[in-house]
Amino acid sequence: MARVRRAVIATALVAALAPLTFGGAAAAAAPVTTTAAGTATQAGTGAVGTVVQEGGRLTVLAGEEGAVTLRFTATLPAGTQGPVSAKLRLPTTLVAIAGGSPVSEDVIRSTCTVNGTAYGACLWDMPYVRAGEEKDPPSLALPTVTAADTLAYAVTLDADRTALVLGHPDARVELKDSTGTVVAQGTVGLDFVPGTPPASQRGALHARDKYGVLWRYEGTGDVTRPFAARERVGGGWDAYTVVTPLVSPTAGGTGSLVARDRAGVLWYYEGTGNPAVPFAPRERVGGGWNTYTAIVGSVDDGLVARDRDGVLWTYERNYYGNGQPFAPRQRVGGGWNTYNALVKSGGYDGILSRDKDGVLWKYNRQGRGCASCGPFEPRQRVGGGWNAYTALAGTTELGRDENPDLVARDAAGKLWLYQGVRFPKPGSYRGTIVPGPTRSLVGGGWNAYDLMF
Repeated sequence: MARVRRAVIATALVAALAPLTFGGAAAAAAPVTTTAAGTATQAGTGAVGTVVQEGGRLTVLAGEEGAVTLRFTATLPAGTQGPVSAKLRLPTTLVAIAGGSPVSEDVIRSTCTVNGTAYGACLWDMPYVRAGEEKDPPSLALPTVTAADTLAYAVTLDADRTALVLGHPDARVELKDSTGTVVAQGTVGLDFVPGTPPASQRGALHARDKYGVLWRYEGTGDVTRPFAARERVGGGWDAYTVVTPLVSPTAGGTGSLVARDRAGVLWYYEGTGNPAVPFAPRERVGGGWNTYTAIVGSVDDGLVARDRDGVLWTYERNYYGNGQPFAPRQRVGGGWNTYNALVKSGGYDGILSRDKDGVLWKYNRQGRGCASCGPFEPRQRVGGGWNAYTALAGTTELGRDENPDLVARDAAGKLWLYQGVRFPKPGSYRGTIVPGPTRSLVGGGWNAYDLMF
């Protein structure tokens, strides 16, 4: 997967476009006026030919689907002298923030052919502009060819997820003769829309059967069939009374977890990044964890644990200490026995809690920079009716909207998907993400599992 350099698109017309997020930074495309397809006259140079797109606007899936082909034909004025060069320009200025670009280094990979010649590589130039700079918008250099009455171009476009910031441009195509005079021009329409996210951005669900075998369901990126066929992780997982992710698992094999055995010993499993073997051999954290009635992965790869008196404790992840994975516990507060389910909320950056009346609540992480604050902001009500479910599991993205999701199993063994939606939150420009108000059926038979995460 291409390395992404962070930044955002120029904001001149951001309000006209839907916001998109990449790596935590908002980005949008700022269109500028382009010349419509058709004949024109260039002052002092005579007639200018046309550029006509075949089949109308082209939809480009920004994801794992692979290339689509843009086709257009340029008609040149009589007497055009070759060779003829051509360039496709996007009506977009990429403006840097924090010194980087909003798109990956190879955001669009293209090959080109003219009049049926063999396809060859053609390269995009994707400059980004820092404050005070002026640069050309992104462009693609098309092959230079001998002049002809008509030139039929075919350009493959294979776009990654960062191409979404390019939006729905009317790209200008301009052809020049050997003197640098424009001899044909027009526009082609492109629509960059969400495609299948890379495996590193798709969620995964794990489920343990009654024999202690752990199974892995990798997200597909398609909510109409959110999971691929299950894959066996391994046996022996019935040794644990609690398993909870620290870093939510992905289809790419990343994600870590902790598991408590029947003796109260907590074990740590590091993610490998290999979907075929997603977890490294376990490492012992320590004993005494049977004092807790619930253990849940929380913010910043830490844990929260509820004791028998209903007091919640937080264990912050210890990355710089004495080899221990968690810092000493800190008291959050009492009253947490009101909840009969505590769930790591996938990529929600907090936890979900269901009370005894079936109401689901979201606890967002507390903002940074407050040494005296607890780990969570005041709870936010998601909705009622959640006591219909016997299991809840937060996941990272199972669709294509870049919001984390949640699955819930009912008493009949049916699994339901709730896509994450973003709601406004006072004091936050990004808002908060919670399970949405509608559900879609994943399938039946999920009562075969006694644990899901």
